[in-house]
Amino acid sequence: MASRLQIKGDDSVLLRVTHSNLKSFNTDVRFSLQMSVEAVKEKLWKKCGTSVNSMQLELYDDCKNKLCDLSDDSTPLGFYSPLDGFRIHVIDLDPSSVTSGGWLEDTSLVEKYSISEDEYNKRSGTFRKFKEKMASQNPSAFRNKMSDDYMEDLCANIKVGDRCEVEPGEKRGVVKYVGRAEALGPGFWIGVQYDEPLGKHDGMVKGTRYFQCPQLCGAMVRPDKVGDYPERDPFEEDEL
Repeated sequence: MASRLQIKGDDSVLLRVTHSNLKSFNTDVRFSLQMSVEAVKEKLWKKCGTSVNSMQLELYDDCKNKLCDLSDDSTPLGFYSPLDGFRIHVIDLDPSSVTSGGWLEDTSLVEKYSISEDEYNKRSGTFRKFKEKMASQNPSAFRNKMSDDYMEDLCANIKVGDRCEVEPGEKRGVVKYVGRAEALGPGFWIGVQYDEPLGKHDGMVKGTRYFQCPQLCGAMVRPDKVGDYPERDPFEEDEL
């Protein structure tokens, strides 16, 4: 609710501003009550892009009731007795305004510059040319350091159903998956169902299901993090 308590010496008001063409434009702006309506339009032009001459202003209270049009450019804003929480609605009367058509909000409506692969390859000074130059000077730095068979050798003795312990944290569980997981990166991965809810998912990662387990009990880890461990006895004691 707008406050009708006026603070002595306070000659400004905080108003919500909306726009007829910009549906997502919804902001709070502070105005001096001594500003003329024309000065208000000047301030709003810098915020929304509608020219002063094409701008029509409407004043609403905090209950969404229209109070009046701010039609006299020479009249001070305070003449209309706006309170904090009231709203000024900007109507853009220019059909060719930069705010019309929705392209300021929907970038898919804006024509994008495109270039064919052949034309791009003919250009000099592009990032592709720079990358090719650097690769020729230092091939090892640009070679793929992780192959599709990364850590495959460590999976030789890891089978689905094996009990295991995962580092760090000594988290115990059972192996549920052994193989590649392209969504996570090249090489081999181990899917583990923890004995306790110490994981991150239920066996589905980035839209791909690798195994099934209770929620928050699943994890995908590299083979070098997985070691053998017997099933945990829930009644075991740390000390006798």
